[in-house]
Amino acid sequence: MPWLSYQKALNRALADALAADDTVFVLGEDVRVAASNVTTGLAKRFGPDRVIDTPLSEQGFTSFATGAALAGMRPVIEFQIPALLFLSFEQITNHAHKFSLMTGGQCGVPVTYVVPGSGSRTGWAGQHSDHPYSLFAHVGVKTVVPATPTDAYGLLRSSIEDADPVVVFAPAGALGVREDVDFATLAPVPLGVGRVHRRGTDVTVVAVGHLVHDALAVAEDLADTVSVEVFDPRTLYPFDWDGLTESVRRTGRLVVTDDSNRSCGIAGEVIATMTERVRLSAPPVRVTRPDGAVLPFSLELDRAVQPSREQLVAAINRTVKER
Repeated sequence: MPWLSYQKALNRALADALAADDTVFVLGEDVRVAASNVTTGLAKRFGPDRVIDTPLSEQGFTSFATGAALAGMRPVIEFQIPALLFLSFEQITNHAHKFSLMTGGQCGVPVTYVVPGSGSRTGWAGQHSDHPYSLFAHVGVKTVVPATPTDAYGLLRSSIEDADPVVVFAPAGALGVREDVDFATLAPVPLGVGRVHRRGTDVTVVAVGHLVHDALAVAEDLADTVSVEVFDPRTLYPFDWDGLTESVRRTGRLVVTDDSNRSCGIAGEVIATMTERVRLSAPPVRVTRPDGAVLPFSLELDRAVQPSREQLVAAINRTVKER
């Protein structure tokens, strides 16, 4: 079977969505020249009316997409860097997200916001290395963080087809991942359904985005001494609380690894919800960036701020020793 890369999966999902639905169109900065490689070939195949280069005004073209969605279209915006979401946070969370709620469902805003390269990209420094998915999950915007190429394809397809705004974070750390895939089996993946990548009996590790691959590597390294279950939420809002609860009830222990800041992050929310639902055999542990972390330009310091496999190993061993 052929190999499918994460970036190619996003590209294929966009192409298939454009081909399947004439109301879908892509817009963003430099999308015709495919600066991020995610929109490669789309302008040539679908033309300039459906693959639209925008001015450098995130608030402007994000508002434009909201209007287009209200008029019956399904826009897909590509943001080249995650910090651009801070500029358009008002347009996404206070406008697009709330139209349906404030009109009793009379108005739908099916816009998809794609960030191909969220998080650290090897020394891109503070304004290009954020992972702000917790902000969008907090306000109730549908928030997706795929870890694998097949999930990147399936979740992006579902996001584009959804009736509500969806933000899709494609972690920089996952863009190089490849999978052996039968293209005929690629299909939409429902939002709000988590995935158990590896079964285990001693501890559940919840890993977000590219950290799924770190968790799987650590689980393999510890296989002789600890049985680790790896749970990938895939969608942070809505979150698959029932699926995670079933996993944690079986293992009795919980570790969360999340490449975003510690305070008010997804890791804290996962731990709080599970302690409300499950009687744990040991205190839960989270592995995150530090409080208020801003990634520095130095590559060494950049790596020091991010969650590591060594930290995850220490967290797992800590929970398992609490017998």
